[in-house]
Amino acid sequence: MPQHRAVTTRVVEPEEDKFSGFIFKIHANLDPRHRDRIAFLRVCSGKFERNKYFHHVRLDKNVRFSNPYSFLARDKEVIDTAYPGDVIGLFDTGSFKIGDTLTEGEDYYYTGIPSFSPEIFKEVVNKDPMKTKQLEKGLLQLTDEGVAQLFTQFGGNKKIIGCVGELQFEVIQYRLLNEYSASVELISLPFYKACWLTSKDSKKLQDFIKFKSSNIAEDKDGHIIYLAQSEWFLNTEKTNNPEIEFHFTSEIHK
Repeated sequence: MPQHRAVTTRVVEPEEDKFSGFIFKIHANLDPRHRDRIAFLRVCSGKFERNKYFHHVRLDKNVRFSNPYSFLARDKEVIDTAYPGDVIGLFDTGSFKIGDTLTEGEDYYYTGIPSFSPEIFKEVVNKDPMKTKQLEKGLLQLTDEGVAQLFTQFGGNKKIIGCVGELQFEVIQYRLLNEYSASVELISLPFYKACWLTSKDSKKLQDFIKFKSSNIAEDKDGHIIYLAQSEWFLNTEKTNNPEIEFHFTSEIHK
């Protein structure tokens, strides 16, 4: 039985008339022959209908889907309607991110969708400069799927992948080579946690970024993060910078 779910403005009940749902997973190249990208949407209220316009809250635009799929076992079939609790696959041209919310016009986001803080970090070293464009495309698409996060060193172009487990790095390395023809080496970095930074004192935040530049990076949306070397370093920075908030999720930027 579908449950009620919290959004940024209220609680949404599955029995509500108006449709809403959120993207909880994205998968690139589900069918290797077609280079497709599927966004998986969980219906939370109302009725989803094929070819009906819905409101993409983050992009503030209306979108519709002519070929929504349901996935049963290994089969997929086009569906006309879907109801709370259903999961549907939507072809995505790059307009979705995990946590994106679709509604019938109301502006809110579903909360509690993990945007985790990684615990293992590796620098991406391109072994074939001729494949730079393929590598960049692959990194963006594979990290969009939500199992890894992509950071860019502040003021530079060093690419850093953050994951919670070693196996995910092996999978990304394999898929970059097999799906994007990009050969990379992944070099371990001595970081313990990624923290998203906010502050009401913009000067204090800018000073912190300047003084700690070797530990500062940006996520894919341009939000500043601090890469702490250890729990001790993190606690020290928190104590020394009471005007700055250190967050373990990017949800604060929604």
